[in-house]
Amino acid sequence: MVVPWTRGWPIEFESIRREIAAAFASTPVRSIEHVGSTSVPGLAAKPIIDVAVVIGRDDVPGAIAALESAGYTYLGERGVPDRHAFSAPPHGPTRHVYVAVDGSLALRNLLAVRDVLRSDPELRRRYGEVKLALASRNVADMDAYVAAKTPVLQEVLQASGRFSPRELAIIAALNNAADVS
Repeated sequence: MVVPWTRGWPIEFESIRREIAAAFASTPVRSIEHVGSTSVPGLAAKPIIDVAVVIGRDDVPGAIAALESAGYTYLGERGVPDRHAFSAPPHGPTRHVYVAVDGSLALRNLLAVRDVLRSDPELRRRYGEVKLALASRNVADMDAYVAAKTPVLQEVLQASGRFSPRELAIIAALNNAADVS
């Protein structure tokens, strides 16, 4: 289900950010970022807040332990190197939480998509149209949903100017592989 953007999503993110920050009291965090479509004002989205907890590579084990102690369930990298996925506890807003290694391709991808869609109205419009078209076709399988968005996501990433052709190919391959949700 894709719905129109709502002003409530940044508020929900802030609630999640505070909860996560409290869980990381003894583990270094570089930042906690609102990513994904709900972080882009005006963009239709699935009503799920995507959160990236940015940490240093050496802090991954501590970050996993911190989130587990807060009730999150560790799901592993799920096919995306340096992006560790978690299922959220049942309370609070619906969310996807990731621990992402600072500087990693996975994190750079998340931030570039968010930043370009925030700043480029035409790409935001086109990306939104793709999402709405997929929702109208009831594409329920997450792998198929991500794969179907890959062409427009590649345009977004190219527009960012932050990726080499090799990195763009890696991201496209990951988006077309199983288990990237």
